[in-house]
Amino acid sequence: MPAFQKGMEENLAEIDAIVNNPDAPTFANTLEELERAGKLLTKVQRVFGNLTGSNTNPQLQALQRELSPLLSAHSDKISLNEGLFNRVEAIWQARASLDLSDEQLKLLADRRKRFVRSGALLNAEQKAKITELNSQISELTTAFGQNLLAETNGFELVLDKADLDGLSEGIIAAAAETAAQKMAQAESEEEKAKYKDKYVFTPHRSSMYPFLTESSRRDLREQLYKAYVLRGDNGNATDNKEVAAKIAKLRAERAQLMGYETHAHFQLEERMLKTPDEVYELLMQLWKPALARAKVEVADMQAVVDSEGHDFKIAAWDWWQYSEKVRKAKYDLDESALKPYLSLDNVLNGVFETTNKLWGLTYTELFDIHVYHPDVRVWEVKDKDGSHLGIFLGDYFTRSNKRGGAWMSSFKGQSNLDGKERPVVVNVCNFPAPVGDAPALLSFENVTTLFHEFGHAMHGILTNVTYGSMSGTSGPRDFTEFPAQILEHWASEPAIMKSFATHYQTGEVIPDELIDKLLKAAKFNQGFANTEYLAASLLDMDWHTIKAEEAVKDADAFEAAAMSNIGLIDEIAPRYRTTYFAHIFAGGYAAGYYSYVHSAVLDSDGFEAFKEAGDVFDPALSAKLRTHVYEKGSTEEAMDLYVKFRGRQPEIDALLKVRGLDGAAD
Repeated sequence: MPAFQKGMEENLAEIDAIVNNPDAPTFANTLEELERAGKLLTKVQRVFGNLTGSNTNPQLQALQRELSPLLSAHSDKISLNEGLFNRVEAIWQARASLDLSDEQLKLLADRRKRFVRSGALLNAEQKAKITELNSQISELTTAFGQNLLAETNGFELVLDKADLDGLSEGIIAAAAETAAQKMAQAESEEEKAKYKDKYVFTPHRSSMYPFLTESSRRDLREQLYKAYVLRGDNGNATDNKEVAAKIAKLRAERAQLMGYETHAHFQLEERMLKTPDEVYELLMQLWKPALARAKVEVADMQAVVDSEGHDFKIAAWDWWQYSEKVRKAKYDLDESALKPYLSLDNVLNGVFETTNKLWGLTYTELFDIHVYHPDVRVWEVKDKDGSHLGIFLGDYFTRSNKRGGAWMSSFKGQSNLDGKERPVVVNVCNFPAPVGDAPALLSFENVTTLFHEFGHAMHGILTNVTYGSMSGTSGPRDFTEFPAQILEHWASEPAIMKSFATHYQTGEVIPDELIDKLLKAAKFNQGFANTEYLAASLLDMDWHTIKAEEAVKDADAFEAAAMSNIGLIDEIAPRYRTTYFAHIFAGGYAAGYYSYVHSAVLDSDGFEAFKEAGDVFDPALSAKLRTHVYEKGSTEEAMDLYVKFRGRQPEIDALLKVRGLDGAAD
């Protein structure tokens, strides 16, 4: 707290110095000084934000709740400062005569737009209302995230040995280790006894998905699955239904006050897709073939259930178990046969090797850097000429004080304004930790996640711009997923897999036969994968196209109606239901979860260029991808950057082909 207080105090003093400068406003004394302002506060916020996401504790959470409205109010003091905006506006009006570079013009336009979108053109009464709304929204989003963490940690499936039917040795060992850890953390003898000789599964995906896939106990699968999909929806102190509805309503009120029809209209002004109609059109273009494919997948699974002599209808908690059976039957691919080749170190070597072949990057692990948790590893990243590019941290394993999912963040940004400042970037994931003497073994979905987050890390590390506010992942949300998602394509390239996928016990290189099976099965279960994702994206848009006067009284009823309207089948839940949709209610994806599919149009089309070139490491394309995408931050319009790389605007055909949805529905 003292560091935050000092940071805010210094920041406001710097703003006062800019506003009260007796000299006429110039780009140097206003825009560049704004870039320099708030360095201490930014430094503290980056560290604090990273810790509250990946290694929190009750003290940090209490501080987070206390700081949330304070930081919101601090931000408003700057963005609603009339004197500061007047200086920026004066430079904007004179821009044609100032001989500014393209990068400087973009910074000026972005900064002015940020002031306007924060309420700089509103009257005093409206500004006060905006400040109040921002504070309330900030407090509620903090509460949503903390409630979700409590809900995720609040359920555990504690099993005896007799309950483990169908589970493989590795899954059993991991559950035994979880029980042992909980026993060690227990404070009373009674609590310790609860875990003695037991096996524990939790609603964390790294624990739940293997159980849902392998357990032959349908009753237990249902119990664990329902605990997952009812997080934040249990009518208790950490229930998120009312919190989500309040956030959506307050955002709608703020948008209306700013002159926008809905929060989605406000958000999309800054995206590649500019209106809710454009987003809905994209999502529905994929929804119809995806849902049709999902219904075929249900029928395939029901046929297996019937052939086994069972008398039940496929339900949502059966999907992982029976889709795996269908996959084994159709493609003879067993996920557990892949994992021994996919140790975490192997996959890291694979992504390091990929970026070395693309851009000549090298990685040296460092062991003398202080880290926030023993699991965290650190590498120095160097360019092909040996020069320092940045520091990369990897924090890969699930733990109870880490929020779910996977993400990239920065402890330090990049800037060339006052000398060369290179970034410190972190990837945080939730992979299963190693058990016993075995290394951490990943599923192929985990591998894809690692490559994805490393793509974000590359965006943060390769960035090379003058102004820090424009560096790295600072562009529109529906573009910034592109640099992450295009890197995923290299993960399944046979030559790359053979370079890193070796058996952790025998050293054997992954057999061609196994790679072939994996690639043939790549389009398997795409009905499910796309339907659950698109359902969540449509739910996000529905929440953020409500108008200020349309208060939602019952979040569950709102969600049920939204899903009924698009015909979502009972066997699939949205990837994120309202009460645990942290991306939109505790993160930066409000009216933006569709970004993954918009970026998928870009990444599929972009990788197709490498395929057309006949070389997935084509030097000319690799150079264009780095120069026009990874290095540029938000210094140019996103579509311009894509066209400079690809040579034309993106087309959706490659995505439909990649996902096996071309011709999936008549």
